[in-house]
Amino acid sequence: MSTILGIESLTVDLPHGRDRTRILRGVDLALEPGKIHGLAGESGSGKTMTGLAVLGLLPHGARVGGRILLGETDLLMLSARELNARRGNEIGVVFQDQSTSLHPMLSIGRQLTDHMRHHLGLGKREARERAVELLGLVRIPDPAGALDRYPHQFSGGMRQRIAIAIALACDPQVLIADEPTTALDVTVQAGILRLLRGLCDELGLAVLLVTHDLGVMSAVADVVSVMRDGLLVETGPREQVLQRPRDAYTRALLDALPRAGSDAGPHDDHEDPDPSGSSS
Repeated sequence: MSTILGIESLTVDLPHGRDRTRILRGVDLALEPGKIHGLAGESGSGKTMTGLAVLGLLPHGARVGGRILLGETDLLMLSARELNARRGNEIGVVFQDQSTSLHPMLSIGRQLTDHMRHHLGLGKREARERAVELLGLVRIPDPAGALDRYPHQFSGGMRQRIAIAIALACDPQVLIADEPTTALDVTVQAGILRLLRGLCDELGLAVLLVTHDLGVMSAVADVVSVMRDGLLVETGPREQVLQRPRDAYTRALLDALPRAGSDAGPHDDHEDPDPSGSSS
């Protein structure tokens, strides 16, 4: 299967006083259509920095090496304007905190349609029709009515679904989901994970799922990469990495998972119990 997004020998250096600190130290990843590639590791391991490098959203003063290939195009060779045209268009992104991803003073319809009119050149009516389709795709109740409502009128799980709809608005080839379920309770988390899995299968998306939670990986990832101190220590099919890890660090992460016999977790088969409430 062909690679949609290929990351080759990626390095990132950030300024640190008069010196520089290497944050990423030769990262290699390959994202394929219709597959979820999980990127796991502790906080500070470089997971989010990898996603930000793909998006061209690194901190000021960062120096980047290697290649980030979207098809045949090296994103690191593009100008800021050229990269901006691809970001949100060919590459969608869902961040951890949906409360900061959505503008509190703009209606859901405005936030969806402005995005499509800017990148796709759609007229107002076409964009609104497309917005209704997208909200239906991510299972928002009464999608037409939802366009005229505001973020605070939805629960945390529904806001995250809306953020996913915005990320998908321009039919991207790649979706970067950075800790998309961390701020949600386990029942809502399960619904978001099933949604990502379904969208990946239905639309043929290549998804980079960034998370510290190996339980999330076990629920949805096809391929798992484990990162430590800016390096990938292990990559392979989910069953291999999570059931027969080769690296001691991966084994330590797995040993740290809770072993209590609770039924709650990423495999719970529940949807958000309150699609229109204000709490998550």
